[in-house]
Amino acid sequence: MPAKGAQVDVIVGGGVVGLSVAWRLAREGRQVTVVDPAPGRGASYAAAGMLAPVSEVTYTEAPLLRLGVASLRRWPAFAAELTEDAGLAGPGTNVGAAPGAAAELAGPRLGAGAGLAGDGAAGGDALALDLRSDGTLDVAFGADDLAALDELAAFMDKLGLPVERLTGRECRRLEPMLAPSVRGGLLAPGDAWVDPRRVTAALLAALERLGAEVVRARVTELLREGGRVTGVRLATPEPYGTGPGGGAGDGGGHGEVRPGAKAETRAGARTGARKETGAETRAEIRAERVVLTAGAWSGELAEVPVRPVKGQIMRLRSPQPLLTRCVRGTVHGSSVYLVPRGDGELVVGATQEELGFDTRVTAGGLYELLRDARELVPGVTELEVADVVAGLRPGTPDNLPVIGPSGTPGLTFATGHHRGGVLLAPLTTAILLGEEGELAALCSPERFQGIS
Repeated sequence: MPAKGAQVDVIVGGGVVGLSVAWRLAREGRQVTVVDPAPGRGASYAAAGMLAPVSEVTYTEAPLLRLGVASLRRWPAFAAELTEDAGLAGPGTNVGAAPGAAAELAGPRLGAGAGLAGDGAAGGDALALDLRSDGTLDVAFGADDLAALDELAAFMDKLGLPVERLTGRECRRLEPMLAPSVRGGLLAPGDAWVDPRRVTAALLAALERLGAEVVRARVTELLREGGRVTGVRLATPEPYGTGPGGGAGDGGGHGEVRPGAKAETRAGARTGARKETGAETRAEIRAERVVLTAGAWSGELAEVPVRPVKGQIMRLRSPQPLLTRCVRGTVHGSSVYLVPRGDGELVVGATQEELGFDTRVTAGGLYELLRDARELVPGVTELEVADVVAGLRPGTPDNLPVIGPSGTPGLTFATGHHRGGVLLAPLTTAILLGEEGELAALCSPERFQGIS
């Protein structure tokens, strides 16, 4: 049992997964504390926010596809409840890409089938998060690419997933800015996307309104007593306003800090009246349960097979949107995608590099992204560069997340989501709340030996 005055649930990591878990637990009436030196500034900050289980399907990842499709169906209710709890009640209410910023609300069309459930406009909740469901267009340039798309279409058809095979002319009719060399494509009409920065901002606002605590500090180790995890030990932070940026968060992102580094203390890190504290007030936090959502750094705090997978990404900006839906393709043997935002921003990503905890943005990485994006949409070279960032995805040996109780009492995992943290956030919370049985088995930590 926890010590007197113990926090019931301590969430280690403040990315989209950790904040979603904390929010759902707080909604259930649990006492929740989130611990992260810079919430929302990890992999979630770098992510493109694609909710695209259909277009990302591969022949060897059928279990991951099941998880993705199930989680995508949960996104409309997830978005509606989140915006309500965050105080985004109508078209005059705003939420920004980071705490304290703002973005205009409206409502996009929602898809059906394997995509988002619903019909007509979704209301203010959708555009508050820039949640859109115009589908993903996967394009091909040569005969080999076209053959691969044909095989993929046949595979999707067997799975009952909605896809449309298109000619090059049909692709350009949908997206006039596509290169003339595009010879065909595959449209996944049910795919969607969201702005992760707006999602984490809304989650932080919702947690504030629900009375949850956010401690801006890093966890150095898990407290263990009598064979169980009983809390977390915190690092002593730098004086506020003097330290470097960064955060364990969900692993990865802008200004990243792994366990053993300093907490974020940049100006503006604390916003409004949110119930937040720093590590200067305590050295440890006792808990009935610790939920480890530290992304790529989870393996630094517990025995869980999670590794960092680096991804570089860039954001471009134009007065008028170049695209109306996500576009992706294979160029020079590498996959590249372009994700449009409602405000004219265009996200281009992403590299995939096995370089440990390296979060440098490199000239070579950016060159490859722009080179490949230009093959798909030549007009990207005329756009303004708004942002470049490198993040760390938390990968696992089988590319499936690790969700559920560990082998040690008092410790639960919600980590290892790799490319799918944003997509899988609703399902992850459902699994931890016991709302999903069969799918929970796919993510169980028990599939790995010696995990604790």
